[in-house]
Amino acid sequence: MTRVFLVTLPLLVAADTAFAQALDFGALAGDADGTTVGYIIQMFGLLTVLSIAPGILIMVTSFTRFVIAFSILRTGMGLPTTPANLILISLALFMTFYVMAPTFDRAWNEGLQPLMNNEITEEVALERISDPFRAFMVNNVREKDFALFADLALERGEVDVTAENADLRVLIPAFMISEIRRGFEIGFLIVLPFLVIDLIVATITMSMGMMMLPPTVVSLPFKLLFFVLIDGWNLLVGSLVRSFA
Repeated sequence: MTRVFLVTLPLLVAADTAFAQALDFGALAGDADGTTVGYIIQMFGLLTVLSIAPGILIMVTSFTRFVIAFSILRTGMGLPTTPANLILISLALFMTFYVMAPTFDRAWNEGLQPLMNNEITEEVALERISDPFRAFMVNNVREKDFALFADLALERGEVDVTAENADLRVLIPAFMISEIRRGFEIGFLIVLPFLVIDLIVATITMSMGMMMLPPTVVSLPFKLLFFVLIDGWNLLVGSLVRSFA
């Protein structure tokens, strides 16, 4: 998990890790020349990356699709607080680590580890770390969503871009809206059988004249029984993992 956290840090800012380890804070108290100001800016950038690391993990990984599908599942079953948010987020995180393991390993071996060993520069390390995430996003982004941001880039005077050479500021938002859309598509398929159960129960209770009895109270145990009988968690998690290229 520590490796995953470290790999995601340099995606937005090329933090000077080697300097951060050897920074002489006593020198900052002296005269503020250009070098010292540059060091302070680098340290500020490193602290900024540390603060937004969870957001980076959400933007460039499979976490978005998982957490949306789980949230819609919980709502469709009529259990707004069960399982708890901590359980769903933890499950989504570990599934994200499972799906993204090859990407994290490649970014670690090719980019971050050589940087920590002072074998490559920060610029080279940033490119090598971002390449595995770029490949993952290119394989999973929807062409229509990428075309939208590519057209917006053209309208702003930028050069023509393709998925392979696109800047991260074009590729990342396209990938995010693709993940949100696919999460809702999967959520629709999850909710549909539960909606059918609610309609059947509501029809039966209304025909029996039980106007004061909420149909959701009666349908809840049937939805839980249905989900358990079909081994719902196994099917859902397996389908989500297989949905990534």
